[in-house]
Amino acid sequence: MQGTVGGAAMRIVASMQGLHLTADLHQCRCSPQWLTDAERLGEHCLQAVAACGLQAVAQLFHTFPDTHHGPGGVTATVLLAESHLCLHTWPEQHAVTLDVYVCNFGADHRAKATALLSALENLFEPAQVQRHQLNRGEIAP
Repeated sequence: MQGTVGGAAMRIVASMQGLHLTADLHQCRCSPQWLTDAERLGEHCLQAVAACGLQAVAQLFHTFPDTHHGPGGVTATVLLAESHLCLHTWPEQHAVTLDVYVCNFGADHRAKATALLSALENLFEPAQVQRHQLNRGEIAP
């Protein structure tokens, strides 16, 4: 963004102010279908996104083929007007990784992102969770 002050050109830098939440879920006790059925899991992701007040604009849900390790996992991605949700399942390990990122340009979506991450964590019923939070786009002083 550019502007002028007293006739001199200046560059205005706006902070992106994003929030990136991740969670690694271990020993998930949910129904095995949640870890292997892309269509079912994808529909649940879309419902959770809407329930948290975020806006889905596109989605891709994919089940990987079975291997000698066991049933194939799922990658579910929901493109949000606010940014994205992505999750990956490892049914043979009863594990899931979650990734929710929202940019806060125009509105503060942090509470919605936190609610979405919590809703998905609850679905998988993990015995152990490792969470991380990263504030994105901040300009160092």
